[in-house]
Amino acid sequence: MVGVERLDGAPRSAVVVGAGVVGLSTAWFLQERGVEVTVVDRAGVAAGASWGNAGWIAPGLTIPLNEPAVLCYGLRSLFNPAAPLHIPLTADPSLWSFLTRFAANCRWPSWTRAVKANLPLNDECIEAYDVLTANGVEVPTVAAPITAAFTSRAQAESLVRELRRLAAAGQPVEHHELSTTDLREQVPLASQALTTGVRIDGQRFVDPGEFVRALGRAVVARGATIRSFDVADIHDDNAGVVVKAEDGNTIAAEVAVVATGAWLSRLAARSGVRTPVRAGRGYSFTVPVREPVSGPVYLPEARVACTPYQSGLRVAGTMEFRAPDAPLDEARVDAIIASVRPLLDGVRWDDRTDVWVGPRPVTPDGRALIGATRSPGVYVAGGHGMWGLAHGPITGRLLAEQITTGKQPAALREFDPLR
Repeated sequence: MVGVERLDGAPRSAVVVGAGVVGLSTAWFLQERGVEVTVVDRAGVAAGASWGNAGWIAPGLTIPLNEPAVLCYGLRSLFNPAAPLHIPLTADPSLWSFLTRFAANCRWPSWTRAVKANLPLNDECIEAYDVLTANGVEVPTVAAPITAAFTSRAQAESLVRELRRLAAAGQPVEHHELSTTDLREQVPLASQALTTGVRIDGQRFVDPGEFVRALGRAVVARGATIRSFDVADIHDDNAGVVVKAEDGNTIAAEVAVVATGAWLSRLAARSGVRTPVRAGRGYSFTVPVREPVSGPVYLPEARVACTPYQSGLRVAGTMEFRAPDAPLDEARVDAIIASVRPLLDGVRWDDRTDVWVGPRPVTPDGRALIGATRSPGVYVAGGHGMWGLAHGPITGRLLAEQITTGKQPAALREFDPLR
């Protein structure tokens, strides 16, 4: 086994359910602590939200979704199917129960608590990536500022105020306001409609699908097995836990980690986790561009993120509360294009490829679920919302510490799944 010597009393074996960035990071850091790991996923490595997201490793922009303004915006968006935040008017009682809890958390005290909870993850998230890329994960991260572009200085000031709120809560973000000339130099594709910008320094980005696939290869190279099946149940027995497939086959281990993203509640609720996780689905696609972009571009007025990707531009946006497995809605893609087309020049929108929808796991209080459950030997890791890629590796490292030492790290107290 590659890694440090196994701690006395630590589990010798683990099953990680979920082969996204959170699950595979947990597997890697468990291996680092001498634990034999089997990874299970119903669809394979990077099949969920880990593949098609914007690829930002951006501790400076991990802004909780439950900001008070989001509640007002959501109410205004209910009857606008083209709005970036889309809540279908369905008769799904569980969705409306979730949204009621979310609305109750759209208050500054709840938002501030989520910001403070994220501080230790933000402090160490880039360093956790560096540990992985220095030890066999062969897809590098790229250091680059994120440039937010706006149609007016008043719009830019709204982001600056948000960054000040983050700083007041303990999360200082190095940023600089950009003139029109500076913005054009930073983002050559900016149209005449964009007049001012804010550069957020100290951030990174990565090809998310390639990174997670490389992480999966590294986990296998260190001795893990990755199996594909849908998990029906996890229960404890005298020797540890048993993970049961839909077809009746089982895998036994001393501990299990549920890291199934937007599907987390299906298994976690059986272990006493009452905070629900819902799918906040995001869309993305790739477009050719007239000239390459050097770093990520954020268009807050359209709520769209753009990232250099395979010689083009990956465009990602929207927050759609629908079932995680619901089919892709082309109207959502058209709405993203309609909102961004006036803001960027030199983009061949009609030649888009890799059109994708993926379910981001959202909790009602803006805090992830990381740690032990009521079921002995069963842990969960998920509910990171839009920041699963940024916080995946550090989540895996901290959870592996808890599993192998039996002690909850201070950084995970606010993410207790049993809160």
